[in-house]
Amino acid sequence: MDDSAIYFLAIVGVFFLQKVAIFENRELGFRPLLAVSNVAVHQKGSAENQVNDKPRYKWVKIGSDVTEEQQRAILKLPPKMINRCKALMQQIICYSPEKGSVSLLLEAWVKSMKPERADWLAVLKELDRLNHPMYLEVAELSLLAESFEANIRDYTKIIHGYAKQNRLKEAESVFLSMKSRGFTCDQVTLTALVHMYSKAGNLKLAEDTFEEMKLLGVPLDKRSFGSIIMAYVRAGKLGQGEALLKEMEEQEIYAGPEVYKALLRAYSMSGDSKGAQRVFDTIQLAGVIPDATICGLLMNAYIMAGQLSEACITFENMRRVSIKPNDKCITLLLKAYETENKLSKALDVLMDLERDGVVLGREASELLARWFKRLGVVGEVELVLRDYASNCTLLN
Repeated sequence: MDDSAIYFLAIVGVFFLQKVAIFENRELGFRPLLAVSNVAVHQKGSAENQVNDKPRYKWVKIGSDVTEEQQRAILKLPPKMINRCKALMQQIICYSPEKGSVSLLLEAWVKSMKPERADWLAVLKELDRLNHPMYLEVAELSLLAESFEANIRDYTKIIHGYAKQNRLKEAESVFLSMKSRGFTCDQVTLTALVHMYSKAGNLKLAEDTFEEMKLLGVPLDKRSFGSIIMAYVRAGKLGQGEALLKEMEEQEIYAGPEVYKALLRAYSMSGDSKGAQRVFDTIQLAGVIPDATICGLLMNAYIMAGQLSEACITFENMRRVSIKPNDKCITLLLKAYETENKLSKALDVLMDLERDGVVLGREASELLARWFKRLGVVGEVELVLRDYASNCTLLN
């Protein structure tokens, strides 16, 4: 056999043994994240070492070499947390990539501590409480461990976690992984996806996912409707969002206050007073009591539409039902009166507010000062600014 043939067989043999080393890492169900770097090291050794030497996590006992910050974090671990969970938490708190991948850390923990689902959940709960940067990575890797006994809600939590951070690719990857492992999509999971696509501004995917939810044949709840309505609001398709609100009403389902406010705000900012008034009426029919913020949005819609008298009437209705106006509402009222040059009327309202204990805020005070300055009333400007400064001192 010539030298070239011997060299070729040697290369094939090394490649085969490398594959053996890689697949052996699937023993506990974790992905072999360090397999590539491990193969590079194996190539320097003998064929026998390549088979026996597997990538490992360097599990070093936590001692005096930890930093003060790490020590404080360790001391804050729940006293009732059992030792095997504390052992993993200490390793995570003191983790560095030089010790090995997170996947191998968890594999080492599983092999030595034999955790049950309750142990996994205790660790994840603590990482979530600490808002630890490794929380989602550990949570996703835990899905691969048999001892974790993953269910569909575990996947949903991770999808929702990635969605909150606008990490769409990771969320979609977990979703596809969930489906590949035979879990059936349900309303909760799909709602999380609609919410994610909505936040990301991807209306098409949000609509497609919402339609998939409808095909499940189960009644949709306010969270499902709310997520797609918010998608329409963010896309500027307010009519479609409002149509869904009506569909909800017909089914006697009512959205959360934040959904109504978002739709009202969108109509307000675009100066669509009719749309704003419709949503304002819908809010009350849904049993949501209007506050100063909601009333201010309606006032703003009227002012942007040039309907100043309606804005003033909205303010008067607020006071009639004992809703205390905030600084934004007062500023909008002053803007309406300034546009119509009704200084006397504005001062009358301000005196009434003062008798009721309502203090002018920064925005309203500055608008009033500019108005006085434009009229050439310098003394009154100084008085307004001085009163605002004294009010701020009292409030602080």
